[in-house]
Amino acid sequence: MKLTDHDMDTLYQEQGYFVIRNYFNTTEIASLRQIILTFHQLWKQDNAAFYQEVAFNSSLITGSEYLGYDDRIKLFNFISSPKIMAVVDAVIKTNPAFMNTQLFFNPVNPALKDFWHRDCQYDHDVDVQKMVIHETQVVHCRVPLFDELGMELVPGTHKRWDSEEEFNVRQEEQGRLSNESLSTGKQIKLAAGDLLVFSADMIHRGLYGMDRLALDILVFDSAGDFVDYVDDDCLPSAAMLEYINDPRLFVNTLKLKAQAELHGMALSE
Repeated sequence: MKLTDHDMDTLYQEQGYFVIRNYFNTTEIASLRQIILTFHQLWKQDNAAFYQEVAFNSSLITGSEYLGYDDRIKLFNFISSPKIMAVVDAVIKTNPAFMNTQLFFNPVNPALKDFWHRDCQYDHDVDVQKMVIHETQVVHCRVPLFDELGMELVPGTHKRWDSEEEFNVRQEEQGRLSNESLSTGKQIKLAAGDLLVFSADMIHRGLYGMDRLALDILVFDSAGDFVDYVDDDCLPSAAMLEYINDPRLFVNTLKLKAQAELHGMALSE
């Protein structure tokens, strides 16, 4: 079943996520996989101890440290491709902006377990978390590069606070652990070619196992206060923009960066 813009918006607003099966063809995934594996192999070599001991993801994939100019252009064009932009435009009506990319994989260390969280818990205490879930949120577009167990999500928690069970597990209170099962969790198995779109601030966890390697593209509404999270090196240069078919996501971020810089200069005067 093909999802319309209205379907995607409704599902996202009500549940906090939706999935589109077989959204990318084998050629699109093979091309993306080649670029991401180039990044991943170099990143693992550079971060060997971290990878062996605690890592389950990496970020800044579009940066210049591990990928060459041509691969970065290809990646920017995938991120802003008609298929991705159709989804982004459906859930972020005005001036969507690019934040970052992340790569999720299985941890080498068997002691690391898949854990429930809201992304906002890493920046805010509980009282602020309760507020930010009712404000502008970051959207994840997850593209699995191989078939995997997928993710487990708690539908609707992008707009509501935790139940007692959810809070105790997520925050590891009352003797509970963050990798325990939740009665409200819903597992979304993913295959290469699928696209999962979900709110960063809903309660969720990635499920370890199989050949897990998933690219997350993070986007946000320009009205949200997120531009400080964007690494300059992960954005295309002015010269690169000429080779990006639809550079809106990046142009919007660059504009926000420029505005923030002007504002900072004005404050320092």
